[in-house]
Amino acid sequence: MIKFSLVCQDGHEFEGWFKSGAAYEKQAARAEIVCPTCGSTSVDKAIMAPAVNTRKSGKANAAPVAPAPAAPLSNAQFPPAELQQMMRRIREEVHAKAEYVGGRFAEEARRIHFDESPARGIYGEASAEEAKELAEDGIPFFPLPTLPEDRN
Repeated sequence: MIKFSLVCQDGHEFEGWFKSGAAYEKQAARAEIVCPTCGSTSVDKAIMAPAVNTRKSGKANAAPVAPAPAAPLSNAQFPPAELQQMMRRIREEVHAKAEYVGGRFAEEARRIHFDESPARGIYGEASAEEAKELAEDGIPFFPLPTLPEDRN
């Protein structure tokens, strides 16, 4: 089983448990996931903190997460320019604190997950198929946000 943090088109956040990443994708494609607050079937995965295995305990330790806001945030609370700046800061933190592994991302994430490589933060590139396989195998990862300057 895998737990995903979800958010509907109206910003309502909730959790869902799925047999696998593929099971989530299948249900989402068929609009079978329903927001418990408003009934919307337009639901996406929300940002989640990854679970990280440590060599000492062998158990997953969740990264600290700020508590969820009491009410959904509206676009008025975060104008597009401010959101872009937040995304830039996230990417800068990842680049400063993680190791770039390039096109070997999926392979290295898998090695870390199975304790075949030292546990550490990594970033790089993965194909859509590789990302799908990582999700199906329960290997935590998070795509870095694409910013306007990335398209230039």
